[in-house]
Amino acid sequence: MTAEVTTAPITAPAFPLSRSRCPLNPPQEYERLREEQSVSKVTLRVSGKQVWIVTRHDQVRQVLGSPDMSSNWKLPGYPLQVPLPPDVLETLELPLVAMDPPDHTVRRRALIPELTAKRMQALRPRIQEVTNQHIDAMLAKGGPVDLIQELAVPVPSLVFCELIGVGGENVDFFRRYAEQMVNRDITPEEFGAAQYEMEMHLQGLVTAKTENPGDDVLSRVIAKNNETGELQHNDLVALARMLLFGGFDTTANIIGLGTVALLENPAQLAEVKADPSLMPKAVEELFRYLSISDSATARVATKDIEIDGVLIRAGEGIIALNGSANRDDRFFADPDALDIHREAKGHLAFGHGNHQCPGANLVRVELDVVFTTLFSRIPTLRLAAPVEELEFKHDQLIYGLYSLPVTW
Repeated sequence: MTAEVTTAPITAPAFPLSRSRCPLNPPQEYERLREEQSVSKVTLRVSGKQVWIVTRHDQVRQVLGSPDMSSNWKLPGYPLQVPLPPDVLETLELPLVAMDPPDHTVRRRALIPELTAKRMQALRPRIQEVTNQHIDAMLAKGGPVDLIQELAVPVPSLVFCELIGVGGENVDFFRRYAEQMVNRDITPEEFGAAQYEMEMHLQGLVTAKTENPGDDVLSRVIAKNNETGELQHNDLVALARMLLFGGFDTTANIIGLGTVALLENPAQLAEVKADPSLMPKAVEELFRYLSISDSATARVATKDIEIDGVLIRAGEGIIALNGSANRDDRFFADPDALDIHREAKGHLAFGHGNHQCPGANLVRVELDVVFTTLFSRIPTLRLAAPVEELEFKHDQLIYGLYSLPVTW
């Protein structure tokens, strides 16, 4: 460390910060923090614990790429943002997102070959079929309808269930669990009960796939592990849990918010309607623009580390705000504008470093299919309620909409 390293002034507002402007935008305070106090402290509403936040693109990359930052939820300084009971945390088999190398490396290596861009593109015809079925049902029902319940939830949910080889009857069960796990307002008792119920379900699922494998991601991971012997039964359960988190809830939230963002930017939407080949680029821009997992990229320092002259001490928690980083005008020109022609691939919506989201390829294909099909088959789609009246998920770690009334 150099003599110039200092600690930041301890002004620790309650976190998460409020979205005081358009709900499609991150908190306006992020802009001020990037300019005046880009490394600062906040007080977690869920626990009262003070932790650091970083707000600039280069700082977020530094934190997420540093070997001196841990993702382990069980370390005392980790900035948990849901009320995870200590007894549950103590016995919890950590999911992939909460592991560090070398354990993380071994488990990720088992999963990544199943989630390549080529494999996910091979799912496109089935994703298209599922999407068409649900849009058929929307059209038959007639507007207004709730796009979240009619399209945003069922399409990725069914695709996920097929991906891991379980029946569609599991959709409601999996979705309820995923929502509970990211709800900041859930009680510790509710959290513990939901965790136990899902743990028993996944234990049974992995056992069933081991004894009677099918042609699905989970069965193939298990079959490969039978050859390598790298993972134990509980490791496979943890991988299944990670697939659950990323498998459909994230996609459902982006479908809802992305639909609103496109409808609120009619000139941009008109371009992708006229030229659907622009949709993959538009999807990438929506990832940047919406950044629905803004504060989920959290770490705890394992060594003292300097970030732009501020000393973060070993054992201190830090939240790398990818939603702020993705609106940093040092990296993106006119960052508050939705621009489907932008080269947005430097965004951090999927994280950075060895924890970059392994399911990104699937999400990209799903959104390309869903948005292209939705706006080609229902070109007059419009909101059936003003944006300011929509029910946004301000209480959840992963941002989205509870409902989205649309008509045509």
